[in-house]
Amino acid sequence: MKPFIPRLLEKNIRQTLERDKSILLLGPRQTGKTTLIEKQIKPDISYSFAHVATRQRYEQNPALLERELEEQIKMFSKPPLIFIDEVQKIPRVMDIAQYMIDKQKAQFILSGSSARKLKAGKDLNLLPGRVVSLHMTPLLYQEMHALNPTIEQLLLYGALPGIVTDTEPSLQEIDLYSYVSTYLEEEIRAEALVRNVGSFSRFLQIAAGEAGRQLNFTRLSQDVGVADTTIANYYQILEDCMLVLRIDPITNSYTQRRLVKSPKYLFFDLGVRRVCANESIGLPKKIMADLFEHYIGNELVYQSQLRSPQIKVRYWRDTSGPEIDYVLDIAHRYIPIEVRWTDKPDMNDARHLKKFIEEYPDIERAYIVCQTPNRYKLNEQIMALPWQEVHLIFDTP
Repeated sequence: MKPFIPRLLEKNIRQTLERDKSILLLGPRQTGKTTLIEKQIKPDISYSFAHVATRQRYEQNPALLERELEEQIKMFSKPPLIFIDEVQKIPRVMDIAQYMIDKQKAQFILSGSSARKLKAGKDLNLLPGRVVSLHMTPLLYQEMHALNPTIEQLLLYGALPGIVTDTEPSLQEIDLYSYVSTYLEEEIRAEALVRNVGSFSRFLQIAAGEAGRQLNFTRLSQDVGVADTTIANYYQILEDCMLVLRIDPITNSYTQRRLVKSPKYLFFDLGVRRVCANESIGLPKKIMADLFEHYIGNELVYQSQLRSPQIKVRYWRDTSGPEIDYVLDIAHRYIPIEVRWTDKPDMNDARHLKKFIEEYPDIERAYIVCQTPNRYKLNEQIMALPWQEVHLIFDTP
């Protein structure tokens, strides 16, 4: 029996429900959406469209679900909390949820693993103003620190709950390969998201290997053998299926610097990324350093989603060379962050941070996230921070 890991998102969910709002909980498969709701929130009524028999019962006749819910609701003295898992498999259920929310008959938590499927219908009801969208992610380090994973384990095997809690690397490897093959089969082929699955599979392998780097659509299209527009569509599919996180650049310059304007993409989980890229676990130091930067980017995005939609994670790069790995953009207040595969960064590692601070003089603090066991200041503005303490960047006033 694998241990249950409580999730920090529980607080956001409870606060939302206390405001009498319903919730659309989106996240990739196996990030723990169902476990969180069933074990931490404990809804009054639950349906899972991931179960074939349940889905087949209602997909041809969603009105049957409405009639059943109407009868179950009568058993409660106040509006019950109804959980519907994998709602994207029967999108018309959103209309039922709207009716019951508007009539104050129930609150809903609607979970899904495919934003693309939810957006596909012409007249699809996404319940504007009635639900709050929340994001389920792989485990944050704060959530699994009791397991004490090494950074090498996180870079190679990722942070999906079912993988992290398995102590046998060979089984972790089997589960990761099963995840990728099942995802491609069920999400890509079954939903007919792409016509040429072979081209998409080649693209997925190259995109996984290129994750975290500045994109060159022309080179990618040549490598895969499809048009630039097809590559752009493939990345949109990965975004909608929540397999990648898009990081947009900062493009405003006060000194007429020529800044890069293309986005870069991070895979949502590093174990899944490695398997998609068809890489072994014996990776050289240079690649591990790149994956460390990737991992910190994921943590920053997931921490920002947990805290406020106002916080955006961006990056900054001058075409002449200087680059900042990540910049927290909080209503155009910037916090620059560099990532270094070292345990004792110095001011040489901070040279690009100094250029960024010169470019944007309102910067109050900056960070080098690294492998130091303890944080320390490099100067009055720049702090060397252990990677395990990335969340403190958001907590510092």
